Amino acid sequence: MNDLTPFGDLLEAASGGDGEAFRELWHRYSRGVAAFARSRGADEPDEITSDVFVAAFRSIGEFVGDEAAFRGFLYTVARRRLVDDVRRRSRRVPTLPWHSGADDRRVASAEEIVIGLGSDTATRDLLEGLTLDQRDVLVLRIFGELPLEQVAEILGKRLGAVKALQHRGLNALRRNYAGHLDDVDQEGRSRP
Repeated sequence: MNDLTPFGDLLEAASGGDGEAFRELWHRYSRGVAAFARSRGADEPDEITSDVFVAAFRSIGEFVGDEAAFRGFLYTVARRRLVDDVRRRSRRVPTLPWHSGADDRRVASAEEIVIGLGSDTATRDLLEGLTLDQRDVLVLRIFGELPLEQVAEILGKRLGAVKALQHRGLNALRRNYAGHLDDVDQEGRSRP
């Protein structure tokens, strides 16, 4: 099984319990699901992504549809898991956040070093400038590679509303990106 394996063959193999097929489905779709979870502010996007695929793999034998329907299924499950995550967080006792600057025992992780290089942080900053609905639509369209109709179904919105959100979101990204370029010097470092 590889990136060239037709989706129908992959689905049939996964339905039969083929571990390689499961791995390939994870490889193809997990990044988009994780990006969706991150864009919705999940505390643990990787955990939510794992939960989505566990649920999908449990019911894969009952799934009927093409690749687009499968992606839609994954994002529907992801949205439900994110709603559960928000509910769970709202029931937690508030705690004080830990600040790395206040703890001199801490060493930066590899992830923090990579994020500190700029591109991921800049992308997050640009997405933060969007409304939550705009962010959802763009992440599902770009990372999830979903058609407008499926995005509307997943988000529970009318098709026209999704089109308008996409249009406004892209315009906001263009404005935010232009502003971001003004804040970066020629070597790519943020200006004070």
